[in-house]
Amino acid sequence: MARSPTHLLIPALMAAGAALSACAVGPDYHRPPVTTPPAFKETKGWTPAAPADGVDRGDWWTLFGDDQLNALEARVLVSNQNLKAAEAAYRQARALVAEDRASLFPAVDLTGSATRSQRGGTSTAIGPGGAVTTVRSPAASSYQASLGASWEPDIWGKIRRTVESAKGSAQASEADLANARLSAQSELAADYVQLRLADANKRLLTATVDGYAKSLQITQNQYKVGVAAKSDVLQARTQLVSTQAQLVDLDNQRAAAEHAIAVLIGEAPADFTLAPATDWTPKPPPTPESLPSTLLQRRPDVAAAERRAMAANAQIGVATAGFFPDITLSGSYGFGSSALKSLFNSSNAAWSYGGNLAQTVFDAGATLERVHGARAGYDQAVATYRQTVLSAFQQVEDGLAAARVLQDEAVYRQEASSSADQAEQILLNQYRAGQVAYTSVVVAQATALSARESLLQIQGQRITNSISLIAALGGGWDGKLK
Repeated sequence: MARSPTHLLIPALMAAGAALSACAVGPDYHRPPVTTPPAFKETKGWTPAAPADGVDRGDWWTLFGDDQLNALEARVLVSNQNLKAAEAAYRQARALVAEDRASLFPAVDLTGSATRSQRGGTSTAIGPGGAVTTVRSPAASSYQASLGASWEPDIWGKIRRTVESAKGSAQASEADLANARLSAQSELAADYVQLRLADANKRLLTATVDGYAKSLQITQNQYKVGVAAKSDVLQARTQLVSTQAQLVDLDNQRAAAEHAIAVLIGEAPADFTLAPATDWTPKPPPTPESLPSTLLQRRPDVAAAERRAMAANAQIGVATAGFFPDITLSGSYGFGSSALKSLFNSSNAAWSYGGNLAQTVFDAGATLERVHGARAGYDQAVATYRQTVLSAFQQVEDGLAAARVLQDEAVYRQEASSSADQAEQILLNQYRAGQVAYTSVVVAQATALSARESLLQIQGQRITNSISLIAALGGGWDGKLK
């Protein structure tokens, strides 16, 4: 069978189109420059950062040395519904990249048909001798088979810019997934700390209630023998009942934290229970004195913002391509016959090829405005990226400053609590000896409880701030990017 011109022409046209597609209209992307300070005010070792969110952050929550927290964090990655939604969005974005990339290649279709038709139905005819005969029109058969191809060569780079934009969006979606993962992990850690702080506070208040109950008993005994006034008994009872009310209120705080943890690990709050800890004490991990800039590179929100700028930049090229004509090449080769057995004979072959060019002559400036809109979208994405970087600097600075201040404050809170405990015991002994009024004891006990609660609170704030700082640095503060 002779080779048709289509066998050589279509590949030749495709090669010519590929050669013409060597350039793409619109600006090539370069990461927008961001003004960064030479160093943090709160630490040393800072140098300008660039997104590097693909590195392994490791299990940063193990810094807190809590096996229960480690087990819960593992469940977040498996069961959290927000993470599943973000992961599905990332898969969708990757599929869009593959779909857009497919437009760079020809579309080939195979068609075939078989028809049988008849015209006119039957007719009558008068033959010799006046005989009437019925004549049926013959039925006709038609068979066709063809292979066709169409291709829009990416001469102006519109498709490539579209793929570039889709890749930027997919990478941003991947960063969004990493950000959702980090957010869920840090939120779980914070909720877990709040729950354990409620446990610790309950132990503190329970011990305080026991002490107040003993004080009330002492006051009642002294009142019975005429040593203490009725007002002393009332003050002791008021103090005891008020502290019991505080103890009951902690149940609500703990329940809210427990419910939040349940949702983060993908369980209904009614199906999840975390037993109280009897020996948990706040132990914030030490913050390094020097933090390298490479840590901030791991922040997924910074990476997502930068890659959205890349996607927006590519859209400028897509819009600019609207000023140039669309060219489509097509060709087909097939067979047609009235008999199936002779369908593929060379005499029944048919081929065609051609091209189509379409150019917008007048659109009242719509194409130009699309370019202006794409440039504005890019400017917006760049501003968002730069603002995200600035916010990242602020959050790290805030976390480092808080870590330093809270560490210094904890020293004073510890000293204040120790002094208040001693004062409480001294005044209670003096009251038992009849040397001071019970009012002094009440004040001392209230001061001591407040100091203990403040110490516990500051310790909890240090842990919570460590979690926030780790999240602000993109997950951990190990300076080695693995």
